[in-house]
Amino acid sequence: MGTPAYRVLVCDLRSDALLDVLPVTEVSVEDYIGKAGSLHATVPVPNREIADRVRPILRGGRTALWVERDRDIWWGGILWSKTPKIDERGYASYEIQAGTFDTYLDHRRLFESLRAENIDQLDIARNLVDYAQSLPGGDIGIAYDTHLSGIKRTRSYSKHDQTPIRELLDKLAAVEDGFEWRIRCDRTADTGRRRKLLELGYPRIARGEADIVLNHPGPVLTYEHPEDATTVANVWQARGASNNNNQAAESKPLLSELLVDEQALADGWPRLDGASDHSSVDDATTLGQYARGEAAHARRPQVIPAVTCRLDQGVTPDLIGRTVRLRARDLLYPDGYDTRHRVVGITVTPPTRDKGETATLTLEAAA
Repeated sequence: MGTPAYRVLVCDLRSDALLDVLPVTEVSVEDYIGKAGSLHATVPVPNREIADRVRPILRGGRTALWVERDRDIWWGGILWSKTPKIDERGYASYEIQAGTFDTYLDHRRLFESLRAENIDQLDIARNLVDYAQSLPGGDIGIAYDTHLSGIKRTRSYSKHDQTPIRELLDKLAAVEDGFEWRIRCDRTADTGRRRKLLELGYPRIARGEADIVLNHPGPVLTYEHPEDATTVANVWQARGASNNNNQAAESKPLLSELLVDEQALADGWPRLDGASDHSSVDDATTLGQYARGEAAHARRPQVIPAVTCRLDQGVTPDLIGRTVRLRARDLLYPDGYDTRHRVVGITVTPPTRDKGETATLTLEAAA
């Protein structure tokens, strides 16, 4: 099998019109569920012709970048920063950094008051994206499907808060019985056109294909199982907006029920307190949903395994949301380790002269 070819398609963000195709070096791409992904790469500029091609099209904030691997879309996002540079040998290049298309919603704010009354939470998410794309200059071609979660919510969003759309989506998703979201990049099956798809998953983004088996020793080169207990809390309370409109009187915020994990204390855990602020939430029911969702997330130490493996036909960015079976037998697990995990992130590093092509998978426990 030959060395896979990576290239970057440079497009206009709003129209997706192709501007040029550029070779890149030192490239690394990341994509995740639950947070923004990124691209870091270098565009070599070996001569005046390439310099004249690159200069007008790498425009931060309005240029879309699509990474292809052997003509398959492996990543898509927005160029946010570039650094033209010349090294001590006189070699010219552009260092570029981009974020996945969801980072666009970090740069869009809600300047109108919106209210959703007893509407499915996934439709509220779509309505927020619709708002962003309905205004002049705001449509970057984010598509979506119409499936529902069956969980209805009531939300009021004030124009006076001027909240970023991404923050509204993240908060809507973070409550009890919430959902996951990301913007997936691929090609449409019928026309092969590049697509930015708002992927909504309730309760999680998941794919139903059979598990991929990853073995160490074998395709898995390295793995780690970091555990972080600094976020653990077994007592939780959320604080909302002030319920006092009289500026002359003492202002007291709305408080959720104090949630205590009695079972954790009975099992010997020390009492560990946690709290959160939701200054725009003035509804007790909504505040309670936030508190219960956050308390459940904080109940145990965060364990985020990561494995680095050789790329083969089964390891692609399409693994995000799928389940893998990690098997190891080594000094750490002499009796063997065999556990199912869901893939929630991937970092791809193309091959170099002295190093093969690899992917690092970020994992979480499978449901």
